[in-house]
Amino acid sequence: MKRHLRLAAIFFVGVTAVAASLTGTSSPAAAAEVKALYQEHCAACHGESRLGGIGPALLPENLERLRQTEALKVIREGRLATQMPAFGDKLGAGEAQQLVAWIYSPVSPAPVWGEAEIRHSHVVDAQAASQPSLPGPGLKGADPLNLFVVVEVGDHHVSVLDGDKLERLHRFPSRYALHGGPKFSPDGRFVYFASRDGWITKYDLYNLVVVAEIRAGLNTRNAAVSGDGKWVLVGNYLPHSLVLLDANDLALVKVIPTVNSAGNKTSRVSAVYDAAPRKSFIAALKDVPEVWEISYDPNAEPVAEGLVHDYQYREGHFKPGMFTPRRTLLKDYLDDFFFTQSYREILGSSRSATRGQVIFLDGHKKIADLDLPGMPHLGSGITWKWKDAAGRERNVMASPNLNEGIVTVVDLDTYENIKQIKTLGPGFFMRSHENSRYAFTDSMMSPEHKNTLQVIDKQTLEVVAQIKAEPGQTLAHVEFTRDGRYALASLWEMDGALVVIDAQTLKEVKRIPAKKPVGKYNVWNKISRSEGTSH
Repeated sequence: MKRHLRLAAIFFVGVTAVAASLTGTSSPAAAAEVKALYQEHCAACHGESRLGGIGPALLPENLERLRQTEALKVIREGRLATQMPAFGDKLGAGEAQQLVAWIYSPVSPAPVWGEAEIRHSHVVDAQAASQPSLPGPGLKGADPLNLFVVVEVGDHHVSVLDGDKLERLHRFPSRYALHGGPKFSPDGRFVYFASRDGWITKYDLYNLVVVAEIRAGLNTRNAAVSGDGKWVLVGNYLPHSLVLLDANDLALVKVIPTVNSAGNKTSRVSAVYDAAPRKSFIAALKDVPEVWEISYDPNAEPVAEGLVHDYQYREGHFKPGMFTPRRTLLKDYLDDFFFTQSYREILGSSRSATRGQVIFLDGHKKIADLDLPGMPHLGSGITWKWKDAAGRERNVMASPNLNEGIVTVVDLDTYENIKQIKTLGPGFFMRSHENSRYAFTDSMMSPEHKNTLQVIDKQTLEVVAQIKAEPGQTLAHVEFTRDGRYALASLWEMDGALVVIDAQTLKEVKRIPAKKPVGKYNVWNKISRSEGTSH
């Protein structure tokens, strides 16, 4: 079984997507021809119905980020260091284009991925699941709470770093296109990965082995782990659902269809996060203006309306208040949101709106508007304590912006803007640490300035320094060591690196080679909810 898991992961990451935004075939004959090409060359790995197998699903929803030119190149040339072969000697240019158009067209009838399919995909490695609960020899004495998990999408691998020695301890193949950031168990031992194709993987950082996997959806947004370590909740784009898993072995517990309060419209899930102090998950829906709170507290009060409570679990019936959505009905949609420190409110933004909104979870209502121009990325927001001109300490939140070169700093007591900090260009990530005077932000959405990190003084709210890579390269996504002494930035290139920066002097210390390291996550900062790390 262990060998099966490892081989599945290796084959899966080796086969890349083959799709793009071309028009579909124009006649029944052409459709039959391209379907035959797919069956001959693609179906063995990607599945008869394009839902994936040892290769990723080839559905429009999963492949929207793959450019047409890249798809054609992969078909013709394959991909080095993977199991994706080159088809340039087997397919003509027209046939390759036909395949791209076919794979990017919707599947009809629409694919189904329900309880039976989810359960059938479940794999547990019994040997890995029985490993000791103490750090194993593979960690070489490293502090298990100062490990970094690094997602390298260049060749679909994950690295584990020693945060004290700043050295790689281990590297293993991952599922294709990990998405949404890995999540950790409360003690930091296990990390849970979600792939865009819906695969959820549980990995043991103490013993460096995959414990279990399950495919919770066909196109997955992200996953969250409960504060008590018992549950994993997965938010899907396709199908429209939330999927509850047992965190112990990833067994399916419950599928929650994401249907609006009127019962006449389903929705993709924009985001799902754990609100540990509330003993609940919070989910935002992309296609209906609702926010859901889903409690995992056994003492939660029953919900008057909602889903039935007839699901069995190995420890007995759920209590009536558990895992039933409590709805907050809104006038605007939420694409992204941020928790206040008390977890009583969320600050939400919509890609289609010019303002954000503050939602009071206990009262199930919006209580304030936010002045958030452009397209704020609240999911990457951070907080810290800031003193105003009168010396009064205030809790503030700062968010980068995907559409404008600004960082918005908001007073979390009044929800008023304190300052709009001008940056070189639109950015995606922002990070700091409670032991650092600085916050780092990128301009990775700017073609001209994507190679530059900007350093903001958290008291003066001014950009005080820049850290640059070579022109044309992308430098982004900073994460700190447990003690805040070093900041690690991602040189987001195929032959890239983790750039280690002294967090006081802002000087580069070293580089750790990596294959397009899109993100890195420090165990302690995540499980302790460090004020400089997005939650």
